[in-house]
Amino acid sequence: MAVKIRLSRHGRKRYAYYHIVVADSRAPRDGRFIERIGSYNPNTNPATINLDFEKALGWLFKGAQPTDTCRAILSYNGVLMKKHLLEGVKKGAFDEAEAERRFEAWIQEKEANVQAKKDRLSGEKDSAYKQRLEQEAKINAERAEAIAQKKAELAAEAEAAAKEAAKEAAGEENTEEEAAEEAQGE
Repeated sequence: MAVKIRLSRHGRKRYAYYHIVVADSRAPRDGRFIERIGSYNPNTNPATINLDFEKALGWLFKGAQPTDTCRAILSYNGVLMKKHLLEGVKKGAFDEAEAERRFEAWIQEKEANVQAKKDRLSGEKDSAYKQRLEQEAKINAERAEAIAQKKAELAAEAEAAAKEAAKEAAGEENTEEEAAEEAQGE
């Protein structure tokens, strides 16, 4: 029986997440499996991976073959690195303390890289948000300026109309006074 470490698809259409399972290679993709050892959600950035490290390592030592995607996931989490180091210990290349030291150094470097990516993504998100706020403030200022200009034009027109009305009223008064003077003069 050939045992594989592979992904089992779950979730809805166009929004899949996966269970990392150990299954017989002849079993259907989403069908029977021997053991579930983790989950993988590619919808988040960076992808969310929950993996039982010890179970995965145990199955690799028992001879389970990971698929290409699972190999990448196991490599990302350090399972393949740990297996490689433990095989080096078995061969006598170095002792177990050295293997553990190398693995811890690798884990710290990996965590630093992941944290740097998270920081970069959040920084990009913050800068995009600030840029949108600045653009919106600029548009609002332009709108306020246009409204103020229009109000000033309307006020000037109203003032001009009031002056015209005052002139016409004064002109009518003058004509009435002239008519009254003419009437008195007659």
